[in-house]
Amino acid sequence: MAVETADARLEQRWRDILAVHARTLGEIDRALHPYGLGASDFEVLDLLAAGAPREGEQCRVQNLAGRVHLSQSALSRLIARLEKDGLVERSMCLEDRRGVYVTLTSRGRDLHAETLPVQRAALARALGE
Repeated sequence: MAVETADARLEQRWRDILAVHARTLGEIDRALHPYGLGASDFEVLDLLAAGAPREGEQCRVQNLAGRVHLSQSALSRLIARLEKDGLVERSMCLEDRRGVYVTLTSRGRDLHAETLPVQRAALARALGE
């Protein structure tokens, strides 16, 4: 039996992480599908709910970009879709014209509250908790 190199161990650890990530996203996607959401949709709603605990509080899209594992353009498309579905609202930052705020609507807050236990159960299943 060949001795495993440090590079091979590192590569295997990386592949294991990717496999857990893919399995977990798939489990969450399947659980949220009946609600019209995917894992990334829920992640944005969840971050908005956590970052703006009171209705009407805003979050800069730039702040979400660093926490959601999507490109800037993919995040913008996702937010546009959530806005079209009435789950979030976008507005311009008056202090910085380049900035865009996103706010969870009451419909978005209600859907987040309804799907939170569904997502957490899927997460627990996927991660064996």
